[in-house]
Amino acid sequence: MIQELLKAFILVFIAEMGDKTQILAMAFATKYPARKVLAGIFAGCLLNHGLAVLLGSSVSKVIPLNTVQVIAGFAFVLFALWTIKPESDEDEDESKKSRFGPVITVATAFFIGELGDKTQLTAITLAADAMYPLVILAGTVTGMVATGGLGIIVGKKLGDKIPEFGIKIIAASVFMMFGVTKLYNTVPKEYLEIQYILIFAALVSITAFMFLKSSLAKRKEGKESLLKKTSRELYNYYNRTREQVEDICLGENKCGKCKGKNCIIGYTKLLIENGLDGMGSVSLESLGKELGKGNDKDYNRELVLQTLSSTLLFIKNHPENPDVKNLHDIRKNLEMILFGESFENIDDWKKYETDLKAMDKDIAEKLISEMRKQ
Repeated sequence: MIQELLKAFILVFIAEMGDKTQILAMAFATKYPARKVLAGIFAGCLLNHGLAVLLGSSVSKVIPLNTVQVIAGFAFVLFALWTIKPESDEDEDESKKSRFGPVITVATAFFIGELGDKTQLTAITLAADAMYPLVILAGTVTGMVATGGLGIIVGKKLGDKIPEFGIKIIAASVFMMFGVTKLYNTVPKEYLEIQYILIFAALVSITAFMFLKSSLAKRKEGKESLLKKTSRELYNYYNRTREQVEDICLGENKCGKCKGKNCIIGYTKLLIENGLDGMGSVSLESLGKELGKGNDKDYNRELVLQTLSSTLLFIKNHPENPDVKNLHDIRKNLEMILFGESFENIDDWKKYETDLKAMDKDIAEKLISEMRKQ
């Protein structure tokens, strides 16, 4: 039982490192609290893999066990090749706006996103010859949640330092080891002759070589995977903004006694730190009334303008996720300092520029000019 649990966990955990599930987890974590994202991953994967395990355990009742194991062996070899297959440049971000709550939104995205994916097929394959199908389910779902959690934390803390290519090679090697071992133990002996082994090895090697060649060419050209690009840009934005916000406050000599997180700048720092830590946005409920009075204090307004322009550009350049709550909260705080009020949403960028000019034409034109420079 423990062996089946660990096997399912390890296979799924390694297979999903650097995969789209981590991108989804990171994207959702910028919008919702991390614990709700993980609850959504658990619910979505439980349903998805539950169907997979049910199908896998049913297959073993109508197909001879040895045949099932041979199929499973070939499946693991295919999963190994799938793992190193170059990513499509057209991967879509699933974290779109939803009228449902965070947990249901995340669960739905993960349930749909994992349909037909290699982890769902892995669950089917493992359950096909498992003594304890429910243990397989527990292992695969736990593996998915662990991978998502690691994606939220590591992705934001390490940025472009993620050894993604190496992780994919390790994952492919693990799948290949399981596949080859299973085939060697279950394929009829007449098919284990040298000519068949050489043909099999040649086909696998040529396919792997083509996939790796394509992936290495992309790396040589400087092309980033969606995971690394998303992680790097978010990581760089938060670190750059943290440095700028530190210098916006002119100190107690200029604005009086420090109010910590009850100050609009202190609260902005809190938002940035929570973004870096993968904790999502922060509730305003516990903060004092002083938060909305940022405009009457003395700040380095030139630096506020630069920080707001980079925040707006980041939001504008990520149309797949235009309503990231944490980023918009930072934006609204900076708007409050410059204009004395803020906009809840940005639905139309031209209208947004017009509205800014209506509040303060000079500051708005400087802001627009700064955005064009960057």
